[in-house]
Amino acid sequence: MTTYPGIEELKAQAKRLRQAMNDRGTALTHSAALEMIARQHGARDWNTLAALAARPNAAPKTPLFVGAHIRGRYLNQPFAGEILSLSALPGGLHRITIHFDEAVDVVTFESFSAFRRRVSAQIDADGVSPRKTSNGVPHLVLDL
Repeated sequence: MTTYPGIEELKAQAKRLRQAMNDRGTALTHSAALEMIARQHGARDWNTLAALAARPNAAPKTPLFVGAHIRGRYLNQPFAGEILSLSALPGGLHRITIHFDEAVDVVTFESFSAFRRRVSAQIDADGVSPRKTSNGVPHLVLDL
């Protein structure tokens, strides 16, 4: 996970860069200095870097790897299980296969049940499936 300096530190870096360039005879506007600082930090522009720097540097998420024991909700039912496979997909998604410790009843009707022990799904970087049920709940949500 990349961490960024605070906004004030980034602005101070831009101010120092602008001063150094002006001392060498190259005029640089403050906005141009901000854009250059953004590029140095790997962002496409100042607005992107400012948004990234404004986010709290949260604790690292639980790493996902084959064999890891994880918890979460599948079709809004709690589960614990083991990651059997994990692979990257285009667009920042991952395909994950999980074997549940105990079978999960994926039907909410009282008249019948359907238990699952193993599921495969796509998840994003936050461990949430982009696919949702008809009531808007993600199919899979991992506790990271």
